[in-house]
Amino acid sequence: MFTGIVEELGEITAVEEQSEASRFTVRGPVVTEGAKHGDSIAVNGVCLTVVEFGGGTFTADVMAETLKRSSLGALRPGSRVNLERPMALGGRLGGHLVQGHVDGTGTVLDRTPAQHWEIVKVSLPPELSRYVVEKGSITVDGISLTVVEAAADYFTVSLIPTTLALTTLGIKQPGDPVNLEVDVIAKYVERMMTPGDAR
Repeated sequence: MFTGIVEELGEITAVEEQSEASRFTVRGPVVTEGAKHGDSIAVNGVCLTVVEFGGGTFTADVMAETLKRSSLGALRPGSRVNLERPMALGGRLGGHLVQGHVDGTGTVLDRTPAQHWEIVKVSLPPELSRYVVEKGSITVDGISLTVVEAAADYFTVSLIPTTLALTTLGIKQPGDPVNLEVDVIAKYVERMMTPGDAR
C-alpha cells in the first residue's frame, strides 16, 4: 500500500525488451536505500517488484498485461519517473490509500499556469468517470491529488510549486499519457451497493 506522496524523481536508465515483458532499470538512490530482493516500489503509480539492486538503481520485470494497461510501455532510457516505497505500518498517511494497481490511463489535455499554482486537465476513460468526484482523491502517475473539476470525460487538478518541481507532472505536456488509479473506497462502496453483483 502506498500514499501517493512521491519520494523521488527517478530516471529510467535501461529498458530490456523480453518475450511478452520488459525489464526496466531505474535510478533512484533514495528508494533503493535499504532495498531487498522482492521489495515493492511504485513507478509512476505502478507497483513493481525489485529483482536486482545496487549502486542507487534497481531492476523490475514488467509483464505484458501491465504494459498494456499502463503508460509504462512508453518509457525509454532517460524518461523521468515518480518513485515511492510502500507505506510502513504505523506511518503517516500523507496522501490517500493507493494500491499501485492502475485502473487506466489518461492524457494530459491542457495546462493553465497561474501565479502560485497550475491547473492541469486530464482525459478520463468513461468507465472510470463514476469514481471521480470534485474534492475527491485520484492518483495520477502515482501522485495523490485532489480533483478540482470532475466531468464525464476529463478532470482537473491544481498543482502547487512543490508538486511541479518534484514530480513528472512538472514536465508532462499535452498529449502525454499518465497512469490513473481511482479511490479504492469508491469501488468497494459501488460493489456493496450493487445487489446481486457476483464479480
